[in-house]
Amino acid sequence: MAIIDFFKEREKRQLDTDIDYRERIRAHKLSVFFKTVAVCAVIITILVVMNALWKSKTFTDLSVQESYPVSVVTGATARNLNGYLLISSKDGASCIDDKGKAIWNQSFEMQSPIVATCGSTVAIGDYNGRTIYVANKERILGTVKTNLPIRSIAVSDNGVVAAVLDDTDVVRIYIYDGNKDTSDPIVQAKATMNKSGYPISVSISPNGKIMMVSYFYVDSGNMKSSVAFYNFGEVGSNEADNYVSGYDYVDSVIPYVKFMDADSSFGVSNDRIVFFNGKEKPVNVASALIDSEVMGVYNNEEYVGLVYGDTTGTALYKLDVYNSMGNLVGNIFFNMDYLDVVFYKDQVIIYNDNEIRIMTVKGNQKFAGMLSESANLIIPNNSVYRYLVVGNQNMDLIELN
Repeated sequence: MAIIDFFKEREKRQLDTDIDYRERIRAHKLSVFFKTVAVCAVIITILVVMNALWKSKTFTDLSVQESYPVSVVTGATARNLNGYLLISSKDGASCIDDKGKAIWNQSFEMQSPIVATCGSTVAIGDYNGRTIYVANKERILGTVKTNLPIRSIAVSDNGVVAAVLDDTDVVRIYIYDGNKDTSDPIVQAKATMNKSGYPISVSISPNGKIMMVSYFYVDSGNMKSSVAFYNFGEVGSNEADNYVSGYDYVDSVIPYVKFMDADSSFGVSNDRIVFFNGKEKPVNVASALIDSEVMGVYNNEEYVGLVYGDTTGTALYKLDVYNSMGNLVGNIFFNMDYLDVVFYKDQVIIYNDNEIRIMTVKGNQKFAGMLSESANLIIPNNSVYRYLVVGNQNMDLIELN
């Protein structure tokens, strides 16, 4: 009997020990959890405070932090390739990183180069030519050879290329894998004025999954535009010609369509701006009428800006800013003649070769001043107050003070 009591007592002590051990583990896990929550709360608070300070802060000066030699020759064009510098001309193209280091160089001979970019990727073709060069900011990806003259091109961030090609009695849209040297399209489509109209603008989603095409046609004497979406994924494979959605606009021409990200896109016509949303079958989520001539269209992943000549007498120009759902979030009036308008996060950067003005999308001014050197291009430098200013001979990293 004593032996049985001994083992029962030992089992009880072991059970008590196990319970105590599990309680300690549970207490430790709770302690780690609450410490993690506290740290995350502190980090979020710091970020919120920093964001609030940035939004309320204004700058009065700028200084040059670094300067790198570059050469933008006469006839060449400088573009932002996701933070890197892309220089292209009739004789070739090159990519330079944000420290002035040459990453790649591609030589060619073109009469009328067409350049399309998306994120970190660029496609360059010759109008009426039959070759398209594809690269990203890190390396040259491939060369596409077409069997028909090129009229326009579009590219996705992952290297999918759409080429509008001119045939004898139809216009063809071919899709290529630009990540390799190829002459074989992975998708073929054709358009005629009688059937679908003439494709006047093409865009591909950054993931290469959806193509957006604006067609122009005349129906019973009436001018019309149609915006069509084609899905090259599993959803589109079940539809005729991969067509998944489309919208018609009477007495309207939509010469510009563009994807903002994989979900959002927009089109601009002579009388309206239209917004679409959807990963598989994009739908029209908003429209806004336009009563003035659009002088420029600019966007990033979150915002679209339309520039008009101001008719109210407030300034020379007006910039209307919309978010990706088509909501008007700000009106910016400005008097400076501009070379370009750049959206970066919630900033709007307006500049010409000597002057720069930085606003929030809601119209709050952050900085206005003169540049130290003449600018061809301004590239945001992964900071809300640092920018690369590309001149003819130098690329300067400037900082707002």
